[in-house]
Amino acid sequence: MNLLLDISIRVGEAVLQWLISPFYWLSILLIAMHYRRQVILERRLFAVKMHSWITHTWHAWLGGLISGILVTFAAIGLGVSLTREVIVLLWIIALVLLLIRVRFLCLAYAAGLLAIIQFVLNTWVTTWNPDGWLGDAVASVRGMDAAGLLVLVALLHAAEAVLIRKQAARMAGPMFMESKRGRVVGAYRMQSMWPVPLLLLFPAGEGAALPWTPLFGGELWQHGWSLIAFPIVIGFSELTFTKLPQQKAALSSTRLFAYASLLLAISLAAAWWSPLVPVAAIAAIGMHEGLIWLSRREEAEHSPVFTQDAGGLRILAVLPNSPAAELGIMQGEVIVKVNGVKVRTKAELHQALRINSAFCKLEVNNLSGEVRFLQRAIYAGEHHQLGVLLAPDDRVEYVAVTQAPSLFSYLLVPWTRSKRGAKRKLREQAESDVQSADHMSEAAKTLNASMPTDVDNRA
Repeated sequence: MNLLLDISIRVGEAVLQWLISPFYWLSILLIAMHYRRQVILERRLFAVKMHSWITHTWHAWLGGLISGILVTFAAIGLGVSLTREVIVLLWIIALVLLLIRVRFLCLAYAAGLLAIIQFVLNTWVTTWNPDGWLGDAVASVRGMDAAGLLVLVALLHAAEAVLIRKQAARMAGPMFMESKRGRVVGAYRMQSMWPVPLLLLFPAGEGAALPWTPLFGGELWQHGWSLIAFPIVIGFSELTFTKLPQQKAALSSTRLFAYASLLLAISLAAAWWSPLVPVAAIAAIGMHEGLIWLSRREEAEHSPVFTQDAGGLRILAVLPNSPAAELGIMQGEVIVKVNGVKVRTKAELHQALRINSAFCKLEVNNLSGEVRFLQRAIYAGEHHQLGVLLAPDDRVEYVAVTQAPSLFSYLLVPWTRSKRGAKRKLREQAESDVQSADHMSEAAKTLNASMPTDVDNRA
């Protein structure tokens, strides 16, 4: 009974630390800003809101909370522990990296760098003992459990792999982008972040011993223990224009789980043989960057999916709760006929829908190339394109900015003008000016020709 009460008190104190942590609430604010920015981009590109940033933020918070609970149980069971000083250092490193790229907020980078710094301090600069706060920081880094920290990184990435498979495709944002050849294509930005509240073991100078013998710490937990809150953010960033978002999410999830499994194996081995710690630290960063490089290489080597099809209109996205969603139309499919009329452009689609304003019949090629025949009544107030967002044509005026975002980029607009669209607009403006000049010239000739006649009539 006393043990249960003791555990409850320590858990309550750690939860209170989590709830008053400014880092946790700042991370939720950053996530909300990210999804609001995505909605603003959708309105600019498609003149419609595809998702709700509030709903996405809620799902991210809930997914992070569940992941935090599961990872907390696993980390406590293994005996992973961090001191307050190490947690503060991890936050500082993560925030500095955040200024460079948002994806660097991932714990793999901060933990890997801190483990490498520990190796350098304990191997090559063993006599350096500065005074003041810097000396305290150096002492904390030298004494931290780097293997346990990297095990924690592996556990978090395993949880992230599950979140990617469950949520990433639903939270992906459609957009238009310019390819390296200057062609405007449809794409999906899959950038998700989850705030994860962790409770970790913390050595205490007095109190009851830990009720079990964990992998890390050994006899350390016989002299008392406590819990400390460690709120962090895990994140995932992908840009795909060669695969459907569901396919990309499944592939990324599988690869990330393999990364987590391999890193976990190396880190657990480092707990028994310390020379493997720098290997695990380098692997945490290197393999993570390798996954990103592999994904970008695959995107560069394959052809875009979301481009206009010669046989019809390629669908980039389907609005939730729209007529197209009710009909089961999916991303990547091609609308071939509407009300018996072949359609190749948006204008032809609108004309075909006006043939019968109360009912529509569709002929759609699915992802396997098979033809589907769909029909549905049309009601007043519904989306003028049945709720489908089409792959771009050469008349697109705005495209998304696709450079990897930094924290400062959230202060800028996430779109720019399409080069082809701008050239087309200038060409149309020039043609309009020429036509206006021709009309003015013809009007002047007509006026000059009529003036003598008017004089003769007055005479």
